[in-house]
Amino acid sequence: MPRFDNAYVLDVMSDDHPGIVAAVTNAVEALGGNIDSCSQTVLGGYFTLIMIVSLPEAIEAEQLAARVRGAESLGSEYQVVARRALPRPAGPPRVETDRFVITAFGQDQPGIVRRFSQYLASKDINIVDLYGDRKGEEFVLIGQVQVPKRWDIRMLQADLEQMGEELGFTVKLQHENIFVATNQLRLTPSPQG
Repeated sequence: MPRFDNAYVLDVMSDDHPGIVAAVTNAVEALGGNIDSCSQTVLGGYFTLIMIVSLPEAIEAEQLAARVRGAESLGSEYQVVARRALPRPAGPPRVETDRFVITAFGQDQPGIVRRFSQYLASKDINIVDLYGDRKGEEFVLIGQVQVPKRWDIRMLQADLEQMGEELGFTVKLQHENIFVATNQLRLTPSPQG
């Protein structure tokens, strides 16, 4: 939930270099703003950042974008887009969901992301985070998804495995908690270290 009534979606894309997040957050803070949520990644040497920011005073979205564009350290090749955040719709509650992680890997070929995303959309499964990367001839796809509780997870897993077999891919669907527990890096030092 935004801290102030005036919420905006802010999107920044640039060639990657140190200092971009610092420059953007300085520009938001200079407007008295608060960062309500954010997600940032670097992909193929390109930096992208999306934020929900709230400001104490309403301004035009283009003014917000211009203020961020004027920030130091953004570099020569960058884009900044801002728009008013849409209010959450009133009405019936959304469908109850659970979070799962889909992992798929195999021989790279055209249409992998399309096939998986079309299947998920056909089941009203929302993709909330998606990562895909090609290393040589291999392609890895990892997606965090919201699965409506009405679906039988075993059937979804069977469907995904079948699609994976057709593509020559290994596919796994795991509840988010299980995925995190089995893939979490140890943050405590080892006894020898």
